[in-house]
Amino acid sequence: MPSLLEHFTILSNINSPEDLKKISEEKLPELAAEIRKKIIDTVAKNGGHLASNLGVVELTIALHRVFDSPRDAVIFDVSHQSYTHKLLTGRYSEFSTLRKAGGISGFTRISESPHDYFDNGHSSTSISQGIGLLTAWELLKQEGEEARKVAVVIGDGALTGGMAYEALCHAGQLSKNLIVILNDNQMSISPNNSSISRYLSTLTMTGAYQSFRHTVDSFVDKIPNSRHHIGKFIYKLKRGIKGMFLTTNIFTDLGFEYVGPLDGHNIKELEENLRRVKKINKPVVLHVCTKKGKGYSPAENDPASFHGVGPFQISDGKMEKYDALSFTEAFSNALMAIAEKNRKICAITAAMSKGTGLDAFSRKFAERFFDVGIAEEHAVTFAAGLATGGMIPVVAIYSTFIQRSVDQIIHDVALPKLPVIITLDRSGAVPGDGETHQGLFDIALLKSVPNLMILSPVSAVDLGICLVWAVNAKRPVVIRYPKLSCPSELPSFEEKIIEGRGILVKSTEYAPKLAVQFEDFSPEKKVLLVCTGGIFDETLIAGRNLLGKKIDVDIYVLRFIKPLDENYFVKLAKAYDKVVFVEDGVKAGGVGEYLGALLLERGYSNVCVKAFPDRFVAHGTRSEILEACGLNARSIAEAAI
Repeated sequence: MPSLLEHFTILSNINSPEDLKKISEEKLPELAAEIRKKIIDTVAKNGGHLASNLGVVELTIALHRVFDSPRDAVIFDVSHQSYTHKLLTGRYSEFSTLRKAGGISGFTRISESPHDYFDNGHSSTSISQGIGLLTAWELLKQEGEEARKVAVVIGDGALTGGMAYEALCHAGQLSKNLIVILNDNQMSISPNNSSISRYLSTLTMTGAYQSFRHTVDSFVDKIPNSRHHIGKFIYKLKRGIKGMFLTTNIFTDLGFEYVGPLDGHNIKELEENLRRVKKINKPVVLHVCTKKGKGYSPAENDPASFHGVGPFQISDGKMEKYDALSFTEAFSNALMAIAEKNRKICAITAAMSKGTGLDAFSRKFAERFFDVGIAEEHAVTFAAGLATGGMIPVVAIYSTFIQRSVDQIIHDVALPKLPVIITLDRSGAVPGDGETHQGLFDIALLKSVPNLMILSPVSAVDLGICLVWAVNAKRPVVIRYPKLSCPSELPSFEEKIIEGRGILVKSTEYAPKLAVQFEDFSPEKKVLLVCTGGIFDETLIAGRNLLGKKIDVDIYVLRFIKPLDENYFVKLAKAYDKVVFVEDGVKAGGVGEYLGALLLERGYSNVCVKAFPDRFVAHGTRSEILEACGLNARSIAEAAI
């Protein structure tokens, strides 16, 4: 790739796939270089998914030169690798707004373009979507109308998700002419350790082998069939001849034609094979090998670190570092300390060892660490098995992905009251990734589950206290925390846990200088701000602002979301003129709504609930998201006033 490319002379003139098809074959490597530079420049400023996008540049070019999008559908599983797709489908001029508030999404979005058929953000959905789309087109097809095609791009990491296999089985059964492009880069987000990854590595069918396969197929197809009893014999003969020469694999066994593996960076080879499989009237798997981070050496050498990144220096790939301890790091440190003393502690992740802070655990306690792949449902039920066998499993999963495991949490963990600890990273507002990745639903989804305890720590110290308590609780426990740096510690954060009770932070503790004014001045009102741990910083700022307006404010942090000591809370709340609930989750079904109703039942009505509204929340920075949803410090203070 040219190191200094000042202008995007080819890319800037592409407004649709039709423009792409007019470019000569000789110019395509130059176009690929321009695309890579545009992606690197933009992600370096805005953050985003880098390594995965750099790996599929040539593949995406080939797809849009062969298929007729949007008449044909190109579906990206997860779709975090759709940046090239966006650049080739009319979004070049908007690409600098990637992941910014009001700008284009880092994932495919129906509202952005007719070339985006689905709002994708989670793994292993694309094959199901593709079969459904093809079936609908077939049912609605007019007589004489040319059939439309669906090409699905799915990574080897996404094939660790069970839903992908359900769809593969159904596709083989329906015999739809679905084209599944298996993007094999030996990576999901963390390195792929699954059996499917090892299996794909053994598929060594070359281009020459494929030519031989088609020669045999052509020979067998020339054997005439008969409508009489000999027909069955001819059919068995065909199968026998093919069996003598051709090996099978999981895809052919499921009813797919298998082609590959192919060089995923050879546009000519990709186009030739895509044009060929486009004509096959049965489901096809096209196995393509790519390199994550292709064309940018820091990402090639460390694709896991460059999967999802914040802003970085292009020259050396260095990312901005923060001195403050994050909640993820606090969890990692606390778990390591506990595991050092208790050999029953084991850790489970779903292809996110680095993102959840379990990479250090995986190195030190390798025999007690399990990466199950992108299979959150299995992770939870596997943990149930470990707990039944006497271990204390800690399952670390992002809040948005635990949505897939609600049934397993209810049926396999909560019902039998098993001592499984589930830690939910990225709870609350998550910057950058938008609607599919906001961690806003975990409280509402899990609060109603019997036997399940939910904790919301406020700081690094509190997180450690909560984790130790959960290990000793011998019951199902969920611990949720945000993607944030931990706030400064306060003495009250070290208080011993009393089940069902939170942490009361007096104004004299969190703002002693401001609180001094009340020694000589009697405030007109006294307000209690009640918050979940993940939104304490904004609540704290609101409290200080209110103190400046001579309104006395204490903060009650809901260390426990469930169970709740209701009598204690009602008695506490009635000592204040007003109670404002601040929750980093959805309002409908949330803890603020529940406690507000409880106060009303007990005769206390001066209540306000601040939480996320009943809509999917778009991408932006955390501060932009909170302001748009009325959860920034100013909005909290205004609610109290």
